[in-house]
Amino acid sequence: MEQLINFLSTNMGMIYILILSVFLGIEVISHVPSVLHTPLMSGANAIHGVVIIGAIIVMGQAEPDNYLALTLGFLAVILGTLNVVGGFVVTDRMLELFKKKKKQ
Repeated sequence: MEQLINFLSTNMGMIYILILSVFLGIEVISHVPSVLHTPLMSGANAIHGVVIIGAIIVMGQAEPDNYLALTLGFLAVILGTLNVVGGFVVTDRMLELFKKKKKQ
């Protein structure tokens, strides 16, 4: 319990920033019109590639016998890749809606 209190007191500034960013994110997202929600989310999923790079770095820096770090890094790479691919699939599908249909 003493370690938790020390951690909280040491990182109080970062905790405040985290809490404020959560409230700011909720406020911003709640004011996005429904029409823009899907394009913004697909773009956000594409940005998720940063997580893939971070996971690869974590896996590269992990000790060979640290199976927890390697497993979590591997899961982050897999889930991040799925998120990026999903973002591009949704974006591609949305762009198909704006193409003119060919006459048969």
